[in-house]
Amino acid sequence: MTSFIPRSAEGWRDPFSMYADLRDTDPAHHVVDGNYWVLSRHADVIDAARDTETFSSAQGLTFTYDDLASVGLDEIAPMVFLDPPDHTEFRRLVARGFTPRQVTSIEPEVREFVISRIDALCASSGHGAGGEGGGEGGGNRDIVSELLKPLPTMVVGHYLGVPVEDRSSFDGWVEQIVGASATGNIFDAMETVAQVIEYFTALVESRRVSPGEDVISELVQAGDGAAVDPMRILGFAFTMMTGGNDTSTGMLSVGLELLSQQRDQWGLLVEQPDLIPNAVTELLRLSSPVQGLARTTTRDVELHDKVIPAQTKVMLLYASANRDPRQFGPTAADLDVTRPPGAILTFGHGAHYCLGAAAARLMGRVVLEELAARCPNFTVDGTNGRFSAGHFVRWYESLPFDPYGHNENQHRAPT
Repeated sequence: MTSFIPRSAEGWRDPFSMYADLRDTDPAHHVVDGNYWVLSRHADVIDAARDTETFSSAQGLTFTYDDLASVGLDEIAPMVFLDPPDHTEFRRLVARGFTPRQVTSIEPEVREFVISRIDALCASSGHGAGGEGGGEGGGNRDIVSELLKPLPTMVVGHYLGVPVEDRSSFDGWVEQIVGASATGNIFDAMETVAQVIEYFTALVESRRVSPGEDVISELVQAGDGAAVDPMRILGFAFTMMTGGNDTSTGMLSVGLELLSQQRDQWGLLVEQPDLIPNAVTELLRLSSPVQGLARTTTRDVELHDKVIPAQTKVMLLYASANRDPRQFGPTAADLDVTRPPGAILTFGHGAHYCLGAAAARLMGRVVLEELAARCPNFTVDGTNGRFSAGHFVRWYESLPFDPYGHNENQHRAPT
């Protein structure tokens, strides 16, 4: 019988065969070493995500017990660790900064950023954007460091109202926190969390005096006369930093690898750009950057002839659920940019559905549109790419990119 083994770094090459075995043979799987359970079928994962009374977020989202206190997050209580009704009220306030108008308003800035970075990637091989390119072997550059990582950092900075000159600090903070979680070096993470709290405490005070058009300003000024708890605002800023960076990079990097491998699917998008919004949903389904997150049971749960005890961590495997043939049919593991959108779990479900979903879709759409228009023959080389450490988010921290399709390994890496 298959066992669930947490993946990290090179272990992310192919977790999907393990997921399939779990779905088929042990959909409610108990991991003895660590005492947590793993749900892998779509129906079970979506039901658990919907039932916040039974599957609580208040004790953290990893399979490690007391994980909030270990990195100093128990005091600031990020929004993702709140359950209704506290979560509902705070989400209502935060949602004011994530309206369709807000997302639409940032598109010109996103597109300008993407075009400038793609042009630089193309020029690095000795040819301008849109050219065919020549020469021996093309000019490989790292598309993650030059586009896919700084793009979500820019978008998160925009929403939080962080000055441009400070945004480069985001990636360093996020990488240290994620890296500490993966390696168990919690002392480095505690120091970084303290730096984040100090920075955003100052930013909150600044927005009280000089509010801008950003979410922190909305929160500082919100509350119908009653001030929002500053610790809640800090928790939200922390959530945006950690939840909006490597996750978006994961969707984009793995998505581009899938399209680089499946040239017929990429060809459809080049020929029919109107398919790109639908393709973004399909790439979100297959990439599932957040492979899984945990909840804690508030009561005993009977499932698949087993009993999950109360006060036990349960991993919800979103990535497995998103490839479940019981939900998406026999071609669930295949890329099909024309597939009708279904109930994907990439952004979670129910009360904790990701507030940044529209912004993530915007980034995906603009990147694909500009690649299709400016370098339709691009390839990425997953074989020589490098996955990041960490047990919960699957993303390339390095991925060779060739604007003109000279990569020889483009079809070899499993996704």
